[in-house]
Amino acid sequence: MNKLNTNLNRLLIVVFFFSVFTLNCRAQFSMGEAERKIATAFMLIDKMYVDKIDADKLSDDAITALLSELDPHSSYIKASELKEMNEPLEGNFDGIGVTFNMATDTLFIIETIAGGPSEKIGILPGDKIILVNDTLIAGVKMPTRDVMKRLRGPKGTAVNVKIQRRGIKDLLNFRIVRDKIPIHSLNASYMIDNQTGYISLVRFGATTYQEFKEALARLQNQGMKNLILDLQSNGGGYLSAAIDLTNEFLGKDKLIVYTEGANQPRFSEKSKSNGMFENGKVVILVNETSASASEILSGAIQDWDRGVIVGRRTFGKGLVQRQLPLPGGSAMRLTVARYYTPTGRSIQKPYTNGDKDSYDKDLIARYNHGEMMSADSIHFPDSLKYRTLINDRIVYGGGGIMPDYFVPLDTLTDFHREVWGKGLFNEISMANIEGKRNEMKKQYPTVESFKNNFVVGDDIMSRLLEMAKRENIEFKEGQYNVSKKLMALQIKALMAQFLFNSEAYTRIINDESPIYQKGVEIINDDQQYKTLLSGKK
Repeated sequence: MNKLNTNLNRLLIVVFFFSVFTLNCRAQFSMGEAERKIATAFMLIDKMYVDKIDADKLSDDAITALLSELDPHSSYIKASELKEMNEPLEGNFDGIGVTFNMATDTLFIIETIAGGPSEKIGILPGDKIILVNDTLIAGVKMPTRDVMKRLRGPKGTAVNVKIQRRGIKDLLNFRIVRDKIPIHSLNASYMIDNQTGYISLVRFGATTYQEFKEALARLQNQGMKNLILDLQSNGGGYLSAAIDLTNEFLGKDKLIVYTEGANQPRFSEKSKSNGMFENGKVVILVNETSASASEILSGAIQDWDRGVIVGRRTFGKGLVQRQLPLPGGSAMRLTVARYYTPTGRSIQKPYTNGDKDSYDKDLIARYNHGEMMSADSIHFPDSLKYRTLINDRIVYGGGGIMPDYFVPLDTLTDFHREVWGKGLFNEISMANIEGKRNEMKKQYPTVESFKNNFVVGDDIMSRLLEMAKRENIEFKEGQYNVSKKLMALQIKALMAQFLFNSEAYTRIINDESPIYQKGVEIINDDQQYKTLLSGKK
């Protein structure tokens, strides 16, 4: 049998695999009419098609087409993409240990990972990588994925880079030996005041639960009595991580989530005893890109009246995917069940099978509809109304978690967006540090001292406007005056990140975050907190 037949047979295995793979593991099965039709079509192509066929591409395209007719989250992953897709949740990868962006088509290093190979040999935030192994990557419009492929590689292997550093005429040569680089889920954890702690999570991965427990214990040792958990823009991840975290907030034997599908009988997860934070006030911050595992945790906290949800309606992903290996090293992520909150709410927003385009544009539709600016524009039918399990409050299913307190979206001006999009915030922030790093660290030895005492003055803002003019960005005085305060804060936060770490950025930018500020207000106001949990206006 030739290569095409081999791949066709592989595809047939995929086509009817899930008629076999149910929890009761049937020992016998037969191919149905639909499967026979596909098998016949592929056999006719093999025997009769006029031209030679790329069998690998044909099988990839066929599987992709099959899955595209299902829900928006079932997908096919090529063997070449599988490792890259899994890395953000697995907790580590092999690389050089930097975070970067491709501002103005140049790789700009934002942060070096503490203890990583790049930091060890003296690479600094603000450096620009121009060449990788003698291949020019700056100014050539190379896709970010291709850049990453050149920088990443097996632990112990080396990569040679040439770096441009402000104030130094010639390029600097570095030989970086790749190493195992951790991917952290926790973005920041600190005490807001004497009794309120703050933890920010950016994903639910393999290390999330351990990172969360360590941060929680550290804050409790500092006197934390109440907690703000920030899940804004957390797109989710592992279901198990969400369950483990939720368990720390609830008492024994409380339903956290259950899953169910046509071929998956109901499976429930309940809390165990001895959670680390079963008492104390809880506020969870969410927005329109908080999804999946973030919604599982938020939904359970809301249903059990354990805490207050603050922000905007979440994304609405209530489908459970299972990653299943296929021959040749590829895989598919197939939706096998829906998940439901303790009250029985499905958080999945509506979709039409095969119409991924409308689904992907849902957030734009929400914005155009006015939902981001006003909770009054959101209307749920009575059929989606549920009651919380302790205080009998009304909550809704069928499209994300609706917060207990709505915070409208901050409006950014066009001028602000253009300046940010050109990478000028990064450029000016680093320009204010380069050559003065040691002096500034001496003047501001801690994040708190920098946060309280450093001021972004008019001289810095004037230089930013000069940079904008250089990039042919039209100056709009009215928009600049509206955005000036936030722009200055973003510059200050980026400078803190370059001087200290990414947590420093979060601590400073939170000062002007409406969702964060409202969360702090609510958790420090006993009456407001209790009123929101009671469901009374």
